[in-house]
Amino acid sequence: MRAVPFYADGMRIGLLGGSFNPPHAAHRAISLFAIKRLNLDRVWWLVTPGNPLKDNGGLHDLDQRAEAARRVANDPRIDVSCLEAVIGTRYTYDTIAYLRRRASGLRLVWIMGADNLAQFHRWQNWRGIASEVPIAVIDRPPQSFRALSSPAAQALANFRLPESRAGRLADQRAPAWTFLTGMKLNLSSTGLRNPDGSWRK
Repeated sequence: MRAVPFYADGMRIGLLGGSFNPPHAAHRAISLFAIKRLNLDRVWWLVTPGNPLKDNGGLHDLDQRAEAARRVANDPRIDVSCLEAVIGTRYTYDTIAYLRRRASGLRLVWIMGADNLAQFHRWQNWRGIASEVPIAVIDRPPQSFRALSSPAAQALANFRLPESRAGRLADQRAPAWTFLTGMKLNLSSTGLRNPDGSWRK
């Protein structure tokens, strides 16, 4: 599996990072929703070696998670990558900075759920992330109010793009972000794990 999926300069790529422990239908639904609403060519799933803000004790093997993600994605527009393990980082800013150097011709958009926006201010160098790449936030009720009143959302309020212009987000100079509503599927990896960390069948 390639660390950086195949691409061509000028492509509009959404980046969806996560533990994918386990990957599930909402990951796929969010990706297809983003492709449509943001006019993206592809979405890359970046399967992290471990989230610095989470307890990684129950984390399944990286190769196992990547293979499961590939099966769940099941769409030629979704690529699965273990880039962070290859370049030796767990921090989103480092990942984005690497891609900016390695694939400077791409138009990148970072995709996150509203639950992540709510805690975005806790991410390593979150302001640097926002200054490097446009961000699309996918609404995840009941997280909407908490997300939009969060420190990061308040700090970036002047750079918010109306949802009606979301299709142009990939063309915007960072910082720029939009909040997308209308996603109906609301699953979580936490809810699909047994107490011992194993994945529910």
